[in-house]
Amino acid sequence: MERIEKLKEFYALNPNDSFVQHALALEYIKIGNIQEARALFESILNREPGYIGSYYHLAKLLEGIGEKDLAIQWYEKGMAASKAAGDKHAYGELQSAYEELMY
Repeated sequence: MERIEKLKEFYALNPNDSFVQHALALEYIKIGNIQEARALFESILNREPGYIGSYYHLAKLLEGIGEKDLAIQWYEKGMAASKAAGDKHAYGELQSAYEELMY
């Protein structure tokens, strides 16, 4: 919990810091606070669609709570964003997770 409290302090100082939001969302997932994690990931990607790492985690989270169609949409958005950014590694991870979900 100490880590979460520290991240929340950083987040309060700069609520538009995608790195801090992403880290906080991952911590929330660890403790089962799925709704807070989801809200943070969605906030990041709505504000900064080029923050590639959050696509995978948001889609996996949605997949885990049974929102398959929405997870597919986020995987697709992530693949498009990673392709546009030239990030082949992220594209491959997103594509693999997408295909696993689809087939």
